[in-house]
Order: sequence, then C-alpha cells, then structure tokens
Amino acid sequence: MVKQFKPKQQPVVFFKWSKGNLDVTFLLIVLALLTVGLVMLFSAGYSYAYYKYHDSTHFIARQLVFAMLGVAVMLFVSKIDFNCYRTWAVFAIFISLFLLVLVLFWPEYKPGFKRWLHFQRKLTFQPSEVAKIGIILFYAWACEKWQKRLKHDFRMQVAFIGIAVLFALLVYLENHLSGAILMALLSIIMLYIGGLNRWWFIVLVVVVVLGVFLLLAKPDLLKAYMGERITAWLDKDYDPTGARWQTNQSLNAIGSGGLLGQGLGESKQKHMYVSEPQNDFIFAIVCEELGFVGAAIILLLFALLVWRGFVIAMKSHSRFGAAVAMGVAFQVGLQTVLNIFVVTDTMPNTGISLPFFSYGGTSLLMLLAEMGMVLSVSRHSDVAKK
Repeated sequence: MVKQFKPKQQPVVFFKWSKGNLDVTFLLIVLALLTVGLVMLFSAGYSYAYYKYHDSTHFIARQLVFAMLGVAVMLFVSKIDFNCYRTWAVFAIFISLFLLVLVLFWPEYKPGFKRWLHFQRKLTFQPSEVAKIGIILFYAWACEKWQKRLKHDFRMQVAFIGIAVLFALLVYLENHLSGAILMALLSIIMLYIGGLNRWWFIVLVVVVVLGVFLLLAKPDLLKAYMGERITAWLDKDYDPTGARWQTNQSLNAIGSGGLLGQGLGESKQKHMYVSEPQNDFIFAIVCEELGFVGAAIILLLFALLVWRGFVIAMKSHSRFGAAVAMGVAFQVGLQTVLNIFVVTDTMPNTGISLPFFSYGGTSLLMLLAEMGMVLSVSRHSDVAKK
C-alpha cells in the first residue's frame, strides 16, 4: 500500500512544465526493453510478414515508426508536471468510457471481435489501451480526493467497485476476455493502493475463486470460442490441429530452445507453425532463439522495471503521484505475467500481448506514454536519479 500522506488541497493545474531531473535508471530499463523487443519482433515476424504481405520488413518498419514516435511522446509527457494528470483524470475516465461504448457499434475489424476502432483499415487502435490509462488516473485521483470516505462510506465503495465492473464488462463485450481480466485486476489493485476497506477484498477473492471454479466446470457459460479455449486448456489432447494448435506449437518452440537457444533468427516454429508469432506468442520465439538464459534476462528486465516503478512511487511526496507510478508498474507486471502464463499453457489462451515486444503500434505508443508518466513522477521524488 502507498505510504500515508497528509491530506491537503491540491491546486487545479491544466498544464505546467515539470522541473527536476528524471530517473535515468528507469529510462534506461525502458529503452533496453524497447530495443530488445524491436529486435525480437523483426526476428519473430519477418517470415509471416513475407508470407502475408510479400515484405519481410512489414511489421518492423511500422513498429519502428511508432517506437520513435513513442519515445518522443514519452519524453514530452515526462516534462509535464504530473499534477496536471490529476486535473485530466475525470476527462480521461469519460473519454475511456465513450471509446469502449463506441467500439461496440463500430464495424468489426476482425470477424467476431469488436476490439478495434479502425479508419479505412489503415489506422487502428484498441480503446482498452486508452482505458488502462483512464482507470489508473481516475482511481489515483479519486482515492486521493476521497481517501477517508473510501474506507468508511459504503455507497462510495460500491460506486468505485461498480466502475471497475462496468469497464471490465465493456471490454468483455468486445470478445476480449484477457483484456477484461486485466482491467478487473488493475482496478482492484488501484483500489487496494487507494485504501479501500479491506473487507471488500475478501469478498472479491471469494467471488473470483467461485467464478473460476464455475467456468472451469461449465466452460459453455462463456461465448463459444472462449469456452473452447478453456476446454482445450483442460484437455491437452483436445483438437490438436485447431484449438490446441497455437499452444502446442508454442510449447514446442519453448522446449526446443533449451538452455542457450537456437540462435537469433534461427527459430523454426515461426515459419508458419506458431500462428502470427509477432503478436501474443512472441515470447515462445524468444525462448526458442535465446533459450532459457536469454528469456530469463528479459524477465529480469521486466522485474527491474516494475521494481524501479515501485521505488519511484514510494519516494514520491504525492499520494496521487505514488498511485500513478505504482499503477503503471503493476499494469506492466500483470500484463507480462498473464502473457507468459498463456504462452506456457499455465492458463487458457486468452490473447494478451507482451509489453514492448508484441506487434501493435498504438498500444506501444500508449505504453511509452505511461512510461513518461512514471518519469514525470520521478522528477518530484526523492529517488536517486543517477
């Protein structure tokens, strides 16, 4: 939980440049993950890019553009005083809600899925990526503003939990189960950081456990493709050329990597075995080419990123700033863990991307903007900057 702060009236600041030095350690970790992610994206995706677009550089060329733009956005956002985000928090949650509703009525980008807003099928983005930022900012602002009431006011507690349920439900209606899970977990963590009465978490844990057992016992309660994925996870022999194909090929890739890997660019599973290897299952190709050692180093970088985010949060003089930094760190950590659980068949295949690695320009842009928010908080914290 975030350390206690003396409550005080915060000034309304719409825009203000931030002073102070940013945390170089956090910045270097971000750049290291981004660089390794781009290298692995090219290695994992060039074969499929050539097959689909007759251009082996299709994915990496687009991702590089968004990466360079994203770094510029990250540095720009880091220069904005994080107190401005407090003023923008309410706007962020309403914009997120509007986009999540809008996408449900938008023409489908992929048949059966309503996750993307697209414009002439050239520019696409997922409103759920915007909603992650909206949830973090809103709960950080609200939990600072109504810290005492959040502990004792039952109606406010219900309202805050209701917002979390609403956002998770809207993402679920996009046929995006993993996004709904991530949204729910992120909301719960932000409420925990904010000091929600601890009895609620006992209730939530009981509800979640009962819900998981119910869905495992009756997968058909979910939409057809979601239920089939749970069935395929429970029964390892189920439909090996269909529902189990991607997961089985992922496990083959991981197993063939061994200790040191096949070598960068030497994966065999990326050649039309692992489906769309540049996306959610890119970590399987990382394991195959770089082996256990390379994969462990990458996971260490993710762990260092989360750890440094926590350090920045705990050294902050602002409850709001601490909650924002910790929320972003938790989001990256959660998304990484969920992705690896899926790739290693530890949980059903729900389709969740690996931060900094998976293909997706706008999601990378949003992620780097979040990194800029943490760097902005670091400018006003007591963390050693060198």
